[in-house]
Amino acid sequence: MPGPRLLVLFGSQTGTAQDVSERLGREARRRRLGCRVQALDSYPVVNLINEPLVIFVCATTGQGDPPDNMKDFWKFIFRKHLPLTSLCQMDFAVLGLGDSSYAKFNFVAKKLHRRLLQLGGTALLPVCLGDDQHELGPDAAVDPWLHDLWEKVLGLYPMPLDLGVIPPGVPLPPTFTLQFLPEVPRTCSEEPHVARTDPQSPPSELRPFLARMVTNQRVTDPSHFQDVRLIEFDISGSGISVPSPVSFPPPMAFPHSFAAGSVVLIQPQNAASHVQRFCQVLGLDPERCFTLQPQEPDVPCPRRLPQPCSVRHLVSQYLDITGVPRRSFFELLACLSPSELERDKLLELSSAPGQEALAEYCSRPRRTALEVLCDFPHTAAAVPPERLLDLFPPIRPRAFSIASSLLAHPSRLQILVAVVQYQTRLKEPRRGLCSSWLASLDPGQGPVQVPLWVRPGGLTFPETPDTPVIMVGPGTGVAPFRAAIQERVAQGQTGNFLFFGCRWRDRDFYWEAEWKELERRGCLTLITAFSREQEQKVYVQHRLRQLGSLVWELLHHRGACFYLAGNAKYMPAEVSEALTSVFQEAGGLSGPAAAAYLAGLQRTLRFQTETWA
Repeated sequence: MPGPRLLVLFGSQTGTAQDVSERLGREARRRRLGCRVQALDSYPVVNLINEPLVIFVCATTGQGDPPDNMKDFWKFIFRKHLPLTSLCQMDFAVLGLGDSSYAKFNFVAKKLHRRLLQLGGTALLPVCLGDDQHELGPDAAVDPWLHDLWEKVLGLYPMPLDLGVIPPGVPLPPTFTLQFLPEVPRTCSEEPHVARTDPQSPPSELRPFLARMVTNQRVTDPSHFQDVRLIEFDISGSGISVPSPVSFPPPMAFPHSFAAGSVVLIQPQNAASHVQRFCQVLGLDPERCFTLQPQEPDVPCPRRLPQPCSVRHLVSQYLDITGVPRRSFFELLACLSPSELERDKLLELSSAPGQEALAEYCSRPRRTALEVLCDFPHTAAAVPPERLLDLFPPIRPRAFSIASSLLAHPSRLQILVAVVQYQTRLKEPRRGLCSSWLASLDPGQGPVQVPLWVRPGGLTFPETPDTPVIMVGPGTGVAPFRAAIQERVAQGQTGNFLFFGCRWRDRDFYWEAEWKELERRGCLTLITAFSREQEQKVYVQHRLRQLGSLVWELLHHRGACFYLAGNAKYMPAEVSEALTSVFQEAGGLSGPAAAAYLAGLQRTLRFQTETWA
């Protein structure tokens, strides 16, 4: 292809940044631009001085932290000795993906943009600030930003006069060719071929540890609307242990360890009924085996797929067939459709003017990719097998706060899982892939193994024995605080203050007996808010205001750290508002001074949050 080779580098924690980067790669090829798409830590960063055109796509995690697969790049790019003319030949743009419910919204993208300018790079555009909280998701900001980006890029590197943009109705070549084998070979396994049970290397996404599920217990009352599970895994033989030495924040050098605030990542599978339906709609034989061959030299085969691989393994363990599809899904389906009626509708849904229609059809009711295929049967029946890996992203691992400490439960790892199920205007209830899969597993019926690995989370707890901690964890947000309390009690640390909220004392009060026993021993101060037990609803933020003098005493005079975990929708903002009121009423601060005090706590990591949508 003529012109420069555009480089797209991404830092992704949950896969969204990678998806956006792959979209950039497709759009570049439609504009006749050569394009490489790589994770930041897999790219030799010293080569940046030779790159003329780079787009950085990066998520922000935790308390303004870079994703795991760009941490090495992050350390390098902020080295103080780098010459300020290092990147003077490079045109760049930064696309950020974040969540505006966090104080450090898109912090990584903003900071990277400033650093690239410091090193002499030329910004093509202001930084893009994608927001998970927007009704249309990050695309609300990404779509117009990409429109402006391509105008800038094509202004610098015009396409040849005899060539135009490859229109949306024309498919790009498939990423892989797929060759079916005439018979099932002995090596065509349906088991995860990279799962491990030896502790020689740390468990990871490519080599997860197959942990035995010990218990899967519902902890909400049967009359309660929400099914919440306490699930315990046996991690004997994984090599996962308590980090030592311990520091604040914990070092990243303990890949075999977890401490309070860590998360476990679990690789789920599609339900057997969905796999069967998918194969029926697309006319696939689940027992057939195939091999993959990349079409371009710098594109590797997916490392999570065995070679050869069965269709059943591909669909059940790799393709995300029950996720809500993105715009690119409809764009490629339109290219493949033999039905004029279906093709016209797919083109409308994948067009820029059709985004409101796409939101109404797909995003708002949370319609799955499998359900879309059922709505477009002629198109689905015509999808060539080699297009499956272009149509469907891989199933992403799901992260859960670890709800136990190895100091209290040696060789065990516990999580608190709310089984996601809700109704939209569609007939079938919406179900979370991972939580529903976990809930369906019954170790009482036979051995159950779940692929998992651990990594540091967004919360880090102080190790100084005299530093109090205030933990606000309504609902399942209490999970990381149980791990923290168990760990701190085992280490002889007192000054543990827990604000817990739920609907009913007798229906969803998680670990009530455990908290009461710790209170009796003088290891915990528990403050509860049962929102439905009185006419006026009472939440954790109300308790914070009521105990404002205590909160101010702990934060201002005793140097406490404040932690918040739970749903991102309203609660974090309301807790921050309650704290600001406490600083004014109990601390005597003015409005601006109270806001500055809260910002100071966040800046020094004495106020940390872990929230989810």
